[in-house]
Amino acid sequence: MADEQEVAAVAAEPPPPPTLAEQLAALPGVHRAATEKGELVIWADAAVILELSLTLRDDPRFAFEQVMDICGVDWPERKLRFDVVYNLLSVSRNARLRVIVQTDDVIPVASVHTVWPVATWWEREAWDLFGIVFSGQPDLRRILTDYGFEGHPLRKDFPLTGYVEVRYDEDRKQVVYEPVKLTQDFRNFDFLSPWEAITSLPGDEKALAARAEAKP
Repeated sequence: MADEQEVAAVAAEPPPPPTLAEQLAALPGVHRAATEKGELVIWADAAVILELSLTLRDDPRFAFEQVMDICGVDWPERKLRFDVVYNLLSVSRNARLRVIVQTDDVIPVASVHTVWPVATWWEREAWDLFGIVFSGQPDLRRILTDYGFEGHPLRKDFPLTGYVEVRYDEDRKQVVYEPVKLTQDFRNFDFLSPWEAITSLPGDEKALAARAEAKP
């Protein structure tokens, strides 16, 4: 009889409330949620990023009041080569969240500057360095490179030397842009440390010669 009462009591208990990850995974447009290295991460459709951002900021279950960073990750072998990563902070809940959406260099991602005004700086940086386009962003211009810079330097297929070089022309008294001119061809390096690469030190020639003569 006691066992039946215990079973009935357990069955009458309400189910535990959903975890934060489960609540996030249930939001429209979210593919999945997981914890990576102690940090909560969700993957979502780029098409819902604006609505999702409003929910993450205004819903008291989440309350992510601040966007700390927006950055890009380049995967050139993928059709949608870019990850756009939003790092969010909830001050009231003392929690962090990473939101990831995918796009390419043509499909724009909706700007979230109306949700978090500081996003303008991060979206400009992602555009400048990766070429990720943000629709609805009123100030999409370069922020780290020069206005006349060509290309996007954090793409993995961007040449290490760039396309143009900048110098001050003393005769013309102005800054000029010119195609990159390498003074020498690329060299091959063996990547050995100095101690591994050196097989003999200066002054060892006589000792080495004496050893060679002493060998039978």
